[in-house]
Amino acid sequence: MPLGTKSSEWSGLRIPSKGPSSVSVDLQGDSSLQVEISDAVSERDKVKFTVQTKLEFSVVRQHEEFIWLHDAYVENEEYAGLIIPPAPPRPDFEASREKLQKLGEGDSSITREEFAKMKQELEAEYLAIFKKTVAMHEVFLQRLAAHPTLRRDHNFFVFLEYGQDLSVRGKNRKELLGGYLRNIVKSADEALITRMSGLKEVDDFFEHERTFLLEYHTRIRDACLRADRVMYSHKCLADDYIPISAALNSLGVQEVNQLKMSFLKLAEFFERLRKLEGRVASDEDLKLSDMLRYYMRDSQAAKDLLYRRLRALADYENANKALDKARTRNREVRTAESHQQRCCQRFERLSDSAKQELMDFKSRRVISFRKNLIELAELELKHAKASTLLLWNTLLTLKGEP
Repeated sequence: MPLGTKSSEWSGLRIPSKGPSSVSVDLQGDSSLQVEISDAVSERDKVKFTVQTKLEFSVVRQHEEFIWLHDAYVENEEYAGLIIPPAPPRPDFEASREKLQKLGEGDSSITREEFAKMKQELEAEYLAIFKKTVAMHEVFLQRLAAHPTLRRDHNFFVFLEYGQDLSVRGKNRKELLGGYLRNIVKSADEALITRMSGLKEVDDFFEHERTFLLEYHTRIRDACLRADRVMYSHKCLADDYIPISAALNSLGVQEVNQLKMSFLKLAEFFERLRKLEGRVASDEDLKLSDMLRYYMRDSQAAKDLLYRRLRALADYENANKALDKARTRNREVRTAESHQQRCCQRFERLSDSAKQELMDFKSRRVISFRKNLIELAELELKHAKASTLLLWNTLLTLKGEP
């Protein structure tokens, strides 16, 4: 008879008011506007975040409202010269729920002890995803609050202070497809602008940044995929220790005297090793995979900034050509001059702010990577010592030494 369980058991899951953040970023600037997610509740098809500010405002928001706020920044021309913090990813608990459902529908060969351990692992996985989801939404708000320009946006204060539902709906399939196609067009547009208009970068700083970001984004994406594979391997290894431990424990029950104790000790060893391996996977996911994934999105935001500047440069070059043509024909010269001046000012304004933003991006990235990698190395060393001690104590027990 299958050992039944329901994914609805996780509905109503609440995260503690302050838990460990899955991503470490350097939040520069005045800290007078402090924002945090003080509470979060997981429901079957959504997560409700309680957003708290230092000014004692408290509102409940859903993921779609975070996306609305992000899109409002992206679509605002005033912020074209800034790196817009990447939108938090959509909460996705389906994989964990499907695993739990399959576990409940599994065959009767699995023992109750194995079932309990596997269910415990899935619950821990679900909770980890939930905590990371909350942390990513909080980091998005804190990045906005720390930015000297973005934190003054009207929509941001509406998001933080308006106590009612913002009545924001999620994007339908057609709109999602439209956004995907726009990204393809944008990539093609960047290449087309450079090739067809004969644009040549007028600033060595931006030429270097563009070359760096194109290569960096590719490499960090590859590193993220590989880190995910390593973390997944640790999880699979931890899961594989469950039936090994159960089988050795079963052998121990059947045996007698010293051999019985050896099997039971080995069963205990693999159970402890499973927990250690699970912690290794969790810490690698927290300190490496999540960080790489975040900066993959952040580097894309930096690339988007360079695209907007390139678009402004193309507009400026076209305005120069239009002015030359107007002067040659001696028609609408004043209109062409006015347009050329506006394009020039916009390009210079974007260039000035983009340069500072890219320097801040580098500083933030260096601080975050250094902090997370040091912490990861310390945790790996801690787990390696624990594993070595566990092996040594097991060996002494098997040898019959005190």
